[in-house]
Amino acid sequence: MKTPQSIDEKSGTRDEIEGTAKKLAGKVKEGLGKALENPGMEGRGDCEQLEGAVQKEIGALKKAIGK
Repeated sequence: MKTPQSIDEKSGTRDEIEGTAKKLAGKVKEGLGKALENPGMEGRGDCEQLEGAVQKEIGALKKAIGK
């Protein structure tokens, strides 16, 4: 059985890809929240976009230092 990787073990490229995907999913949630007039969903979408941006930057830093 394969164990999940910790954040530190992920490659920079993988973090960048996952970060981009998370940002996109957050954008969709935010849009749905606005369309459905659901401020909770809209807020979760905003947070998810921020998490994705941070993860993407972590990936870029990892690549810069050679991880």
